[in-house]
Amino acid sequence: RRMMELIAQKQREREEREKRETIEREKQRRKQGQELSLLRQRLQEDEMRKLAEQRRRDRMEEKLARQRVREKIERDKAERAKKVTAAQGSPEPPAAAAPSSPSQEPPSKREYDQCRIQVRLLDGSSLTQTFRAREQLAAVRLYVELHRSGAPEPFRLLTPFPRRVFTEDDMEKPLQELG
Repeated sequence: RRMMELIAQKQREREEREKRETIEREKQRRKQGQELSLLRQRLQEDEMRKLAEQRRRDRMEEKLARQRVREKIERDKAERAKKVTAAQGSPEPPAAAAPSSPSQEPPSKREYDQCRIQVRLLDGSSLTQTFRAREQLAAVRLYVELHRSGAPEPFRLLTPFPRRVFTEDDMEKPLQELG
């Protein structure tokens, strides 16, 4: 009888010990799960910060590239203007003879030094800007890139009538030549 009580007591002690161990293991498992979850969250936050920083750097590089293009266009404009004024300044004698020749030319022929261009975007909106006739078509493309809304996607410049799609070769030509 004493032996039976001893065995029953040992069994109860073992069951309690196993119960405590099970509870402890469950606590450890939950703690490890929380730590793993926190670690994943930290890694995700770090990745988000890195992506945001990369986007910031990309935007800054793009802004600087646009600025360089604008500056180059301004330098080219100034250089062309200097050439035009130099060319206009030297041929003074032929200009004096010019008043007699207009009677021979039809009055409809006129040299324009500016042109107004309207660009219709895919979303239906339009951009309108005045350009010098001697500026290259690339200046129009840059203007559209800088002033359109939405994501920077590739686009084409074209005229509806007569139908003409401008190519990369046309980008170097002056607007005056392209009509």
